[in-house]
Amino acid sequence: MTLITKNNGRRKLPFDEPRLLAFIQSATHRFPELDVAEYTEKVIRSIESRDEYKADQITQLLTNTALEFIDAENPNWTFVAAYIHLRSLYKQAARNRVYDAFSKYGDFYSLITTLTNEGVYEAKLLETYTKEEIRELGEVIDPERDKLFTYIGLKTLSDRYLAKDYDKNIFELPQERFLIIAMTLMQLEAKDKRLELVKEAYWAMSNLYMTVATPTLTNAGKVGGQLSSCFIATTDDSLQSIYDDNTDIANLSKNGGGIGVYLGKIRSKGSDIRGHKNASSGVLPWMKQLNNTAVSVDQVGTRQGAISVYLDVWHKDIYSFLDAKLNNGDERQRTHDIFTGVCIPDIFMEQVEKRGDWYLFDPHEVRKVMGYSLEDYFDEQDGAGSFRDKYEECVQENALSKVKVPAIEIMKRILRSQLETGTPFMFYRDEVNRKNANKHAGMIYCTNLCTEIVQNQSATKVIEEYTKDGKIIIEKEPGDFVVCNLSSINLARAVMDDILARLIPIQVRMLDNVIDINDLPVTQAQITNMKYRAIGLGTFGWHHLLALKRIRWESEEAVRFADTLYEDIAYLTIKASAKLAKEKGSYPAFEGSEWSTGEYFVNRGYLPENDGNAHAYSIRWAELSSEVIRTGIRNAYLLAVAPNASTALIAGSTPTIDPIFGKFYSEEKKDYRIPVTAPDLNTETTWYYKSAYFIDQKWSIRQNAARQRHIDQAVSFNIYVQQNVQAKELLDLHMTSWREKLKTSYYLRSTSSEIEDCDSCSS
Repeated sequence: MTLITKNNGRRKLPFDEPRLLAFIQSATHRFPELDVAEYTEKVIRSIESRDEYKADQITQLLTNTALEFIDAENPNWTFVAAYIHLRSLYKQAARNRVYDAFSKYGDFYSLITTLTNEGVYEAKLLETYTKEEIRELGEVIDPERDKLFTYIGLKTLSDRYLAKDYDKNIFELPQERFLIIAMTLMQLEAKDKRLELVKEAYWAMSNLYMTVATPTLTNAGKVGGQLSSCFIATTDDSLQSIYDDNTDIANLSKNGGGIGVYLGKIRSKGSDIRGHKNASSGVLPWMKQLNNTAVSVDQVGTRQGAISVYLDVWHKDIYSFLDAKLNNGDERQRTHDIFTGVCIPDIFMEQVEKRGDWYLFDPHEVRKVMGYSLEDYFDEQDGAGSFRDKYEECVQENALSKVKVPAIEIMKRILRSQLETGTPFMFYRDEVNRKNANKHAGMIYCTNLCTEIVQNQSATKVIEEYTKDGKIIIEKEPGDFVVCNLSSINLARAVMDDILARLIPIQVRMLDNVIDINDLPVTQAQITNMKYRAIGLGTFGWHHLLALKRIRWESEEAVRFADTLYEDIAYLTIKASAKLAKEKGSYPAFEGSEWSTGEYFVNRGYLPENDGNAHAYSIRWAELSSEVIRTGIRNAYLLAVAPNASTALIAGSTPTIDPIFGKFYSEEKKDYRIPVTAPDLNTETTWYYKSAYFIDQKWSIRQNAARQRHIDQAVSFNIYVQQNVQAKELLDLHMTSWREKLKTSYYLRSTSSEIEDCDSCSS
């Protein structure tokens, strides 16, 4: 007879088969299609094959056996495994917090006081909310919503995000994490409506209608860490700026932020320094410095830092920049641990298309000889504008040194690097700046680590350094140091349940509140955050939604659906921000923006002035445009679609706007391997889940072009190709992306490349 041991072997009981059968019945009764008999037989056979079995080993056996049964025909075993893991979490929390596990959730107020005393939670929760308020909020916790999690979603949430004590013991449970986040984000709201706003935010998260960004999911309510996802630094062409930025980047990385860095202002290799010829080593040494920072300053102890660097395609160092991540060549010229992105003007793509010449310049020499910075301009219209005029001036200036190369040769180097490493990312700078609603206040030089954030940037400069009263005083002119505050709609749940009109206003408020409660370790980032109050409301679950609606990816219907759905999302988001402005005021840089003039709405084709034809939704847009002009808008930037792989996994859907890799695969980390199926996979949806690598990418580009029109920032848009893709085909995809007016593209994902998404931007 098999004995079951408990309490570290101090207690031994005979194996109770009826009790096990009752547990299996409770775990599987929602899924009558599953072969429970075979599962049960296998579990019992394993238990009875040994003389002794630890109780927690039985839990693991039940879980692992359920995972073994997951395949494309039996996807619901994931919910059985999740149920078993949930029961284990309930037991652990009950043991650590001393309450009856049968209740599932313990006293919420006691949880907060315990973890505050332990130094895990911030004291602000108890300072802001009374005991009675916390008890009232605890009543809204609904354990039934735990059943929405797949196993991989619950495992990810419990391992990485639930609050534990300093001995790594589980204290917080899933619904409590959502409620703590809601309380944290609503702590500065007026007392008379604060509790209702907390409950709305909890409703949105606990039903998996939306997810917050990874830093918010991790850090909200806890001591230390910040809530924003990504940042963009603009490095000036000075030693002071280079090293100051590196320090700022290290501090942000330490607190879990991903960072994009624009290096286009730095002089090229061979440029002069204080008149000394050929003194500059160019951009690459500073890239290596950032590479070392990414490796040595990790993200709150969980993973190495995530940094991307961007350079203009006209910069003289572009060749060494494009080769920096290659797996062969001189290792002294390689930076394997950071990501690269290239900033591309329209005229370069035109020259590639016509197989024309391209000229490379040193930005320092351009400033010295021409009296301006080439990167400070963009083409205001298609095929015409300031950038190409200034570029042509530089080409014609004999006093300016330059390198002439075939444009297609640079593009070939881009394609080669992408096929080998997945990068560089593509940033179409003219289209980005043309569509910048805040061009009155600045310029956008590059995008962030994950290519979805496009906001005004400028370098921070030291004005003066002096001593006073025995102290060293450094005065700086703060630049626009971009901050990304992210969250994402779970399209498959929110659209199918028709709750966008209720969801988006609470989501916008949550994002806006992040700005006020966040404590950023870089002062100029804090200033920029307040100046623009930028948010990035995004989406995930696009492929999941198409499958549920029985829409084929490669179809005109999918393109039309992307257009109409994202127009609705844009309308609701802008309306929510405008309503918030009435309550709390507009962002400080509002006056002079395209929001304030109404030009934003005309440029997007929402008003009939654009083409002379009344748009189907022009009446509602005309009313909203008038409202924004009259009373303002709370946030300078509103919409951005981030990669959100981790949080989409938690919510049980497909990431971002990407197609799935496969209907059945294994999620592999260093300590586990978990089988996963496409969400809601069944005999009907299976026909709509085509693998990304077999989809004609031009349909994806067309969908994204339709989507991008409604998104004021950008989209983390991946291109998927087979390993044997021809260079001509790949070039055609990039040319199509540019012609369709995409602002950015993220990774080139080929079947041979191993790529890990940015976790910071996961929302």
